[in-house]
Amino acid sequence: MEHTAAPAGALLRLRQVLNLTGLGKSSIYARISAGTFPRPISLGPRSVAWVEDEVRAWIAQQVQASRQPVAAA
Repeated sequence: MEHTAAPAGALLRLRQVLNLTGLGKSSIYARISAGTFPRPISLGPRSVAWVEDEVRAWIAQQVQASRQPVAAA
């Protein structure tokens, strides 16, 4: 079954986060540990999800950072 895009403000499951960011599962969790990616919220004992707005804001920050001019040394 194919998932459609979630409405704004929705909760995203890991597969959706992977698809949106292009990162792998271990990269996501490494960035969470480093404090550079939004933390998921708990939905239950073994279930988590990410707030879509936070993930999209992280993506926008990555785009903006990649567009910054490189300072000449």
